[in-house]
Amino acid sequence: MDKLWYFFVWLSRMHRCLGFGIQSPTDFQFVRDVINEHAPYYKYSEVGQSDDWMTRRLGRLYFRIANWLQPSIVFSRHYGEYLHAGCNKCKVVDTVSDDKPQMAIVDNREEMVSLLPLLVDGSVLVVDRLYDHKQMWNCLLDYERATLLFDLYYCGIVIFDSKRIKQHYIVNF
Repeated sequence: MDKLWYFFVWLSRMHRCLGFGIQSPTDFQFVRDVINEHAPYYKYSEVGQSDDWMTRRLGRLYFRIANWLQPSIVFSRHYGEYLHAGCNKCKVVDTVSDDKPQMAIVDNREEMVSLLPLLVDGSVLVVDRLYDHKQMWNCLLDYERATLLFDLYYCGIVIFDSKRIKQHYIVNF
């Protein structure tokens, strides 16, 4: 049933494939080179072999984001193996502390609220399993510091950059 639903979601977002409709060159490049990259990366064969297809798909996306961002501190409770493979110098933490993470993957409102003040320009916040957390996403749409928002249905990616105007993209993933 999951794969059938995935196909339905993909069809409903087909007109947003590969970054169509994105005017900013940097945003378009992020969508093409990070979100929708289909080439096999190094270490893909080493991580997540026992995971289900959706966890592996999201884990590989988070791997590519970590590879693109090269963060020193990442907050995540579930995807540490993928994140460390994408950036072997990063420190993956699973508790909120005073450290300022450059990347955070959250799946509940409490984590998001406690991490938002710690995220600075250049940080990336990922809302895992976005279809279950629409209220969190709506709060982020209204949050003034959240500048670039990418709704992938399965997850949401927020990039903080105070020099940019707010943009919200719906992307077929």
